[in-house]
Amino acid sequence: MAELQYTEIGTVRCIRGCIVIVMGFKNCINGQLIKFGYGTVGMIVGFDPEEAQVLILKETEKIKTGDQAIATLEPFNTPVGNKLIGRILNPLAEPLDGLGPLEADAMYPIFREAPPILTRSPLCKTLETGIKVLDAMIPVGLGQRELILGDKMTGKTTIVTDTVINQRHTGVICIYCSTGKARSALARVVQLFQDYDCFKYSMIVSATASSPPGQQYLSVYVACAIAEYFMHQGKDVFIGFDDFTKHAWCYREISLLLGRPPGRDSYPGDIFYLHSKMIERACFMDKEHGGGSITFFPIVEILEGDLTAFVPSNLVSMTDGQIYLSSTLFGEGQRPALDLGLSVSRVGSKVQWPAIKNLSGPLRLEYLQYREVLRMSKLKTGSQSEEMLQKLKSGAILTEVIKQDKNAPVPSEAQVMIFYAFKKKVLHEMTIPEVNEFQLKIFEYAKAKNPGFLKMLRERRKLDPELEKAIDEILAEYLKEVKARRPVQEEDDDTKAVPNVGVDVLDKATSKKPEPVAKT
Repeated sequence: MAELQYTEIGTVRCIRGCIVIVMGFKNCINGQLIKFGYGTVGMIVGFDPEEAQVLILKETEKIKTGDQAIATLEPFNTPVGNKLIGRILNPLAEPLDGLGPLEADAMYPIFREAPPILTRSPLCKTLETGIKVLDAMIPVGLGQRELILGDKMTGKTTIVTDTVINQRHTGVICIYCSTGKARSALARVVQLFQDYDCFKYSMIVSATASSPPGQQYLSVYVACAIAEYFMHQGKDVFIGFDDFTKHAWCYREISLLLGRPPGRDSYPGDIFYLHSKMIERACFMDKEHGGGSITFFPIVEILEGDLTAFVPSNLVSMTDGQIYLSSTLFGEGQRPALDLGLSVSRVGSKVQWPAIKNLSGPLRLEYLQYREVLRMSKLKTGSQSEEMLQKLKSGAILTEVIKQDKNAPVPSEAQVMIFYAFKKKVLHEMTIPEVNEFQLKIFEYAKAKNPGFLKMLRERRKLDPELEKAIDEILAEYLKEVKARRPVQEEDDDTKAVPNVGVDVLDKATSKKPEPVAKT
């Protein structure tokens, strides 16, 4: 009988899609749970003195006008805990993996206030994504909010999944939040996590396209609440939201059914507040409050490269940088198709490995200059200057260096050796296939030749004379073996004395035969 003191009974007045108008409640709070019987659950999203607006989260039986609605004065909470790692669940904390019921260590409210400024600490750790072009030129720190923008099918989800795969030995807990995605797309991510044994430190919160709009709306908040539990335990958490475009569509649908006035692109006026309040929950806590962190990678799908659309421009203004994936580069075979001219990280460079920071500092400008020179060279019909040919040659090698296959993250130690080899022009003595082979094998080669070197490099994270000497020795031995494997006639041919790196690119750029390029 004690529970009856905290319950109220209302009556359904009307139904508008996923919104139910209920009369008779004397006490209401936003986020309050409402039960309609037979397992149907809703949540209050608005009210006035006469009626309450309830968002349906789960409908097991059709709701009809005149049905009873039961309210308890408690907000929507979600189970959290270490035993959620390795599980797949929906926003109602119902398991989707067939592994039995979830076991929770605690219950957290999904609508929490962002941590105060005084409890936060400046970013001091780097998030190693394993993606060379990101770690080198668009670095991300733990506690950062880095937006991923791009057209459909440009590799946005791959950025998130590669980052998750690379956390196998870092201790970072990963949450993949799928909102409004097709079940087939979610199945591919699940299979990928199983293949790379990611479920040992990861979990998935999913509200697919077939889920009710209420579950799609809550999915990002549930994922964030679970992450906050681990952050309060002093752990680092990474969340990939895939994607915020579907979340905004869902909230627009809910708002229109609520009768709220539409604004630009028919989105409600509070869509900016909705996303910014959630984005601000990513942070790096100080030691007095656990020292944990939450890092966000929200994904936004744009149409035909339009960065000025309402939702993308809002999110760009509230995040710490953006990763823009170009459909043009993707069509040219650049993987990942990251546009270095429009991508930026506003805080990650402060926590970047000093070794990678020093080696990759000039690479971004060099790559952008190479793209310009390549574009200009296609317009010229005459002979090219030696300086332009050298820029084209070096740019072709750099392009191969920043290319990377999906599901193949590169350790930071290997990145240091790759960029060091480029700076010292060791890669300029190799052909393009040899450069690609070098990137795949150099980490294991260094581990076999000098195991202690990799450990020292990770501990120091910056180059000193001792480490540079070790790298020089490893590169010299590797290059010697590469030359030894080449055919004898190639070594004897004068035209091959300087390997013709990037000859395909140079041919297209200059319309010349490869021999004169090789002689330079």
